[in-house]
Amino acid sequence: MLTQIINGKVFTPRGWVEDGSVLIEGTRIKEILNTSAPAPGVDKIIDAKGAYVLPGGIDIHVHGGGGRDFMEGTEEAFVTAVEAHRKHGTTSIFPTLSSSTVPMIRAALETCDKLVADPMSGVLGLHLEGPYFNLKMAGGQLPEYITPPIPEDYKPLVEEYTSLARWDAAPELPGTDEFGDYLHSKGILVSLGHTAATPDDVERAYAHHFSHATHFYNAMTGNHKVGVYKHPGVVEAVYDNDGITVEMIADGIHVPPLMLHMIYKFKGVERTALITDALAVAASDSKKAFDPRVIIEDGVCKLADRSAIAGSIATMDRLVKTAVQKAGIPLEDVVRMASETPARIMGVYDRKGSLERGKDADIMMYDADLNLTGVVQMGREVALA
Repeated sequence: MLTQIINGKVFTPRGWVEDGSVLIEGTRIKEILNTSAPAPGVDKIIDAKGAYVLPGGIDIHVHGGGGRDFMEGTEEAFVTAVEAHRKHGTTSIFPTLSSSTVPMIRAALETCDKLVADPMSGVLGLHLEGPYFNLKMAGGQLPEYITPPIPEDYKPLVEEYTSLARWDAAPELPGTDEFGDYLHSKGILVSLGHTAATPDDVERAYAHHFSHATHFYNAMTGNHKVGVYKHPGVVEAVYDNDGITVEMIADGIHVPPLMLHMIYKFKGVERTALITDALAVAASDSKKAFDPRVIIEDGVCKLADRSAIAGSIATMDRLVKTAVQKAGIPLEDVVRMASETPARIMGVYDRKGSLERGKDADIMMYDADLNLTGVVQMGREVALA
């Protein structure tokens, strides 16, 4: 089937194509055209009506949506959450588990293996956020599951399943050097998070393949005093290391807009990805969080005692709008941080993350006020929320 998106301002790696169109054959982009005239043999026309036509959003850190949490481990929960976020512009997703038991991780990996095998699912791999964290920096993580790395646990999981794409840990814990080296040898991204590491810990971790920082600024130390002297924290160490990429929750709450702009300014487009870190309540009509410890207040999820932010209710369209309108980041760069950079970080840029001939037809469209007006995933038009 041949589909053409016409009358759009199309964003490509070479810049904007004014009044251009995207020709889609089946699930892939056949051509980016400099005209909105219908191509010969087109079966379906999608009129963008002057909207921005952009590569689909890629969320590399998201816990659930539509009222379902990936910790449930079932195919029904995964599909419901993925479809809920798809209606808000996320066309590719790396489902994320908070700190969990080995049986819970196994259940999620079994489901994820199945979904990754289906290109139409939009699921690209599983992300494990924990349980190898610093208990003092647990935040919304379940403290009873937190532990230092246990090779007897993580190695069988890596060997037995194919969809594990990323694993986060606090690099100051014993055993993290071996953990980082082993995962890297298996092609799995290693990220530092929920950590009180020293700058020396961060540098050592980087040498052992910790190349990414989880929800930058959140659940990690910054500049602080010990006695009368100032000491840099994880934030400063990550800023100082050009090899470490970062992700930022661009809901305007987890990280204030000024700090979002700082991350963009100092780490740069090529090293910064936008994430939702969304919980099950995101992209749903529910007012109650999946986790009974969590409340929804002020547009964010918090622990009930209000001691920590526990996750977001953001969706991809909210990230784009906030990053442009509140953080003052140019739309072109926001688009790249929502699509290209996460694709590069996760090693899928060969088929995702930009509008180019031969790539998967994953597309989101926004009007001049940055309201989401259309989504196409693997060539299929998606009904919006």
